[in-house]
Amino acid sequence: MAGKGDRKDMDREDMEEQNPGEEASAVEQKLSLEEAFGRLDQILAQLGDKEVSLDTSFAAYAEGTRLLKYCNDYLDQVEKDMLVLNKEGGLDEF
Repeated sequence: MAGKGDRKDMDREDMEEQNPGEEASAVEQKLSLEEAFGRLDQILAQLGDKEVSLDTSFAAYAEGTRLLKYCNDYLDQVEKDMLVLNKEGGLDEF
């Protein structure tokens, strides 16, 4: 696993190896929204597998919550980008 100074050089596979308490924002920034949703689907399948250990499930859950926050923030930003100022200084949807 990469050291703290190497986080920005991590790829998607490295995200799976992170400790649950570590931030994954540098990795998530490299993901497209579609890739993040795809990874969330993988995590859901993993959490539904009865053969997966409790520790692995906790780590997957933590990664999933980080990904959900990333997706939510991404969509919020898209929504803000879709607003434009009108003549009166108010905001209108684009």
